[in-house]
Amino acid sequence: MIIGAAKVYVYASWVHSLKEKRMEVKSIIAKVKHRYNVSIAEIENQDFHQSIVLGIACVSNSTKQSNAIIQNVVNYIEGNTEGFIEKVDIEIL
Repeated sequence: MIIGAAKVYVYASWVHSLKEKRMEVKSIIAKVKHRYNVSIAEIENQDFHQSIVLGIACVSNSTKQSNAIIQNVVNYIEGNTEGFIEKVDIEIL
């Protein structure tokens, strides 16, 4: 069993309140869950309105497949949000 995990740091400069941030995060999470079979949640910086940190995890039977799934999810997030992806930390266990 191979576990792929990632932390995606997104900077959302247009967000001016926690309510706007919550709406954006819920939208991203719903889109990703609908399209990919991964677990995703906001994991850090929940009180900072322009910083979004998402945790993503998947389970597969090969390292190559886990890495491909995580990369596809990151690319999807980058293409479907107005935010700027500052950093992505990927770990394959």
